[in-house]
Amino acid sequence: MDKHTKIHARHDDVPKEHRVHRTGDWLPGDHRIHKEWLSGVIEHVDKNPKDLHPVLQEFKTLIETDTRVYMLMQSMFEQVPTKPPYSSDPTGHRQIRDYEHMLQLFNHLITTPPQWSDRSHRVGMVGVPINAVLDWPMGTPSGFALFLDPGVNRMLKKVLDAWGEYLRSGESAKQALNDGPNGWFSADGTADLTTVANGAVGTSHTFEDIFECDPSRPYHGFASWDAFFTRKFRENVRPVAAPNDDNVIANACESKAYNVARNVALRDAFWIKGQPYSVLDMLAYDERAPLFAGGTVYQAFLSALSYHRWHAPVSGRIVRAYVKEGTYYSEPLFEGVGDPAKRDTDGDAINMQNENASQVYLTAVATRAIIFIEADNPAIGLMAFLGVGMTEVSTCEITVREGDHVKKGDEIGMFHFGGSTHCLMFRKGVDVQGFPDPGGAENVPVRGKLAVVKSGV
Repeated sequence: MDKHTKIHARHDDVPKEHRVHRTGDWLPGDHRIHKEWLSGVIEHVDKNPKDLHPVLQEFKTLIETDTRVYMLMQSMFEQVPTKPPYSSDPTGHRQIRDYEHMLQLFNHLITTPPQWSDRSHRVGMVGVPINAVLDWPMGTPSGFALFLDPGVNRMLKKVLDAWGEYLRSGESAKQALNDGPNGWFSADGTADLTTVANGAVGTSHTFEDIFECDPSRPYHGFASWDAFFTRKFRENVRPVAAPNDDNVIANACESKAYNVARNVALRDAFWIKGQPYSVLDMLAYDERAPLFAGGTVYQAFLSALSYHRWHAPVSGRIVRAYVKEGTYYSEPLFEGVGDPAKRDTDGDAINMQNENASQVYLTAVATRAIIFIEADNPAIGLMAFLGVGMTEVSTCEITVREGDHVKKGDEIGMFHFGGSTHCLMFRKGVDVQGFPDPGGAENVPVRGKLAVVKSGV
C-alpha cells in the first residue's frame, strides 16, 4: 500500500503530476480536493453560526482556563505555514484561523455523518472529517505537544463520544444512507464498497450479495450510520481458513498488510523516524509484555470501505481483554508540516498521509483494544491482538470476555466511527511464516489464511 495515499477519488481533470488515489482510503491525497471539501464546510459554518454543543463549550472552557493548553492551542495555528497548500488562497490566509473557528467547525461535524462529495466533479469521500480539520495544525511542534496532553485527550474523547451518539441515531442514517450525490448508496458509493469487498477474494458480487442488509427497507435496513459502518458479511462470504488445522492462522481483520517485524524490542524509541515497535508501550505495561520481547509483530491497515469487525486468528482461551485509553490526533514530528521531505515535485506538501504513515507510532500511544489469547495450539501459546484506533475512532468495542473460549474465525470485537489499524503479536521462538507482503493492492480477506506456524515436528 502506498503510505501517501488516503482516499479513493475520481478526478480525470486533475493534472498528471498529482497522484492517483486508490479505493477506500480515508483522506484525499491531493490537497486540492481536501481543500475544496474543507472550504465547503467552512463556508457553511461561517454563514450559519450556532451556539456550541455543551461538550464543545466545555472544551472551550478548558482551553481558556488552562494556560498551557491555551498557549499550545494558539501556537498550533500560528505555526501552520502561510503559503500554499496550507493556506486557502495565494494571499496567505489560513483556512482555519484559531481555536474558536475550529470549535465552530467541530460543532457542525459532530452532527454530520461522513459523506461522499461531488464538489468540482471530483467524487470521493472524507472518512475522518475531524482529522481533516486538524490535519495541518496537528503536525506542528505545538500540535505534537497539545495532542499528547492527557487532559486534551480526555476532552477529545468526550467530543468523539458526542459524535458517536449522533452516528448511532436514525438521523445519521437519513443524512448519509441514501442514493443522492452525497449518499453512501449512490452509484459511486455502492460501486466502491463492492469493489473493495470483491477485490479481497476476486469475486463480482453485489452489495446485497455480500452484506447483511435489506434493500427493500429504508437505508437498506441499517438503523444508523454506525450500524452501516459495522455491517456484517453474509454467511459463507468469508469462510474460515483450514478450520481443523490449528497451524493455520486466520486473518483477524479485512485489511492490507502494512508491516512485518521480527525480534522486536521490549522497549524502543517508537517516536523516531524508523518507528520501531516498542512491546512494553504497545501492551500498556501488561505483566505479560516481556513474553513478547524478541517476538514477531504483523500489522495491517483497514481502509474506509473495509469491513470493521475483528475475528479470532486462532482457537483458544481469552486470557485478558481490555481497552487502553490513549491519544486521538497525535502524530510524530517527522510526519509534520515542517518536514521538507513532505514535498511533491511541484513544490506542494505531500498531503494528508500522516496518520497512515504513523501506524507503528500509533500502536504505542493511540487508544487501543488489547486481547491476549492462549492458543489451543502449543506451538503458538500466548499471543496478542491489538485493535488500534486511528483519529476518529472513539470506540474500540471488545465482544469477548476473559475466560471465553473462541474458535478460529469467531467475532471478538469491532471498530466504530473511523480509521483503524491492527496488530497480531507472537512470542519469541514462535516460528510464523507466510505473512502477505506489505504494500499489496488488495485487502487480505478476514478469516482467510494469513500465515502458518511451524510446529517444529
